[in-house]
Amino acid sequence: MHSALFCALLMSLALAAADRPNIIVILADDQGFGDFGANNPQSKIATPNLDALAKAGLRFTDGHTSSGVCTPTRYSLLTGRYHWRTRLQSGVLGGFSPPLIAKDRLTVAGMLKQQGYATGCFGKWHLGMSFPIAGGGYADDGGEYSKNPKNVGMIDFAGDIVGGPVDHGFDTFFGISASLDMPPFVWIKDRRMTEIPSATKTWLRTGPAGPKFEAIDVLPSVIDHTIAFIEAQQKAAPAKPFFAYVPLNAPHTPIVPTKEFQGTSGISPYADFVKQVDHDVGRLLMSLDKQGLAENTLVIFTSDNGCSTAANIPELQKAGHEPSYIYRGNKADLYEGGHRVPFVVRWPGKVKPGVSSALVGQIDFLATFAELTGASVPATMAEDSVSFLPILRGEKPEVRQGIISQSINGSFAIRDGQWKLCLSAGSGGWSSPKPGAEEAGLPPVQLFDLSKDPGERNNLQAEFPERVAAMKAELEKLIARGRSTLGADLANDVAVQLIKKSPGGKAKAKAKK
Repeated sequence: MHSALFCALLMSLALAAADRPNIIVILADDQGFGDFGANNPQSKIATPNLDALAKAGLRFTDGHTSSGVCTPTRYSLLTGRYHWRTRLQSGVLGGFSPPLIAKDRLTVAGMLKQQGYATGCFGKWHLGMSFPIAGGGYADDGGEYSKNPKNVGMIDFAGDIVGGPVDHGFDTFFGISASLDMPPFVWIKDRRMTEIPSATKTWLRTGPAGPKFEAIDVLPSVIDHTIAFIEAQQKAAPAKPFFAYVPLNAPHTPIVPTKEFQGTSGISPYADFVKQVDHDVGRLLMSLDKQGLAENTLVIFTSDNGCSTAANIPELQKAGHEPSYIYRGNKADLYEGGHRVPFVVRWPGKVKPGVSSALVGQIDFLATFAELTGASVPATMAEDSVSFLPILRGEKPEVRQGIISQSINGSFAIRDGQWKLCLSAGSGGWSSPKPGAEEAGLPPVQLFDLSKDPGERNNLQAEFPERVAAMKAELEKLIARGRSTLGADLANDVAVQLIKKSPGGKAKAKAKK
């Protein structure tokens, strides 16, 4: 009898483990939709590891970030809440900026930690941290501390940093505070810098740097530390599932491929760097195979936004490579090239390989992982996250009808199936027509039928005024409700302006709180 009970218990534990896979989310930095071959048959950049990942997994062709730039995307990915419900209404944070995620805000890591996962973050945080000030206290205005050398000199670089990954659900962190071109240029482990940034270095921007810190070392080091975390976790507690969030620094600027990859693409340093991303992701995947972990590890590869103009896009195009594939625009834009990104999910034996045209967002990770692990999410959290687990299981072809996107200047777009409404005259970002003079004489909004016009060239706003009005009203409602999922209305952190003011233009809509 006892033997039977023991066997039943073991079977129960085995089933529980199967429902709690290890989870790895790899977030490339500025890698365009067309910057790996599985998405772009005409790609001129070799990405064999990512292509193999896509072949073995479910590749989404309509996967999105919440923004055309990095900080807002990262907030939405980790919290399941649209970033524009916070103080961040446009642009990105700096390397010394204060935390964007509120202290009591549930994150993917925090939720999985509650479910018994070991959690680690390796790479680029870019969601703000509070740096200690000599004599006590913390900097309360990160923007000024990054700009004023006198203020930077007041920071106690040997003290504990708060408000970073280890205060938002991660057991451990090894990485950099923001983009690799933003000071401080120094590694941070958990709450401490690994060395005092006593040097001054320049990677596009100039600022305090660790004497041993070099930009070219960051990408391989991020992967090395991720692999080490997984190996250590398996040695210490092999039955305990892990969650590794791996926000890469590449192929974002500074574009610094290692010597091994320099010149290997035959196109440009950016293309070389994309090849290195592929190689280093391959190293991580290979380590899973060697440890026998691939079968019970759900791996997601995606990017924080589209390809940046810093990649020298004309040079890529001259070689026949389109980083946004057939889509219009690039990083920072409201057009698809700004926020439609690589989006691959692999879980051998659980997720059937193939291609899905379902509309999904990184903002859906929290709800998806919660349903997967049986977690209960408070009604006041993850208010914009929708589980796409039914798609992964093959139970439903789609779970979303719409999603909201934003450009770097805070302009909004909303999807309704095949239809997309942009509340701007132009890109809202870095592609033409740019905000301001280039928008002169253009209609104030843009309506596209993506099923017939994926390149967003034919503005149908004049032909379908009723659809424009209905989609605009829906966006207003979702902003005002403080959530886009079922549940009681919530409050946004700040007033949210529906129509953004262009330089020299006028704001046309009242704010919603």
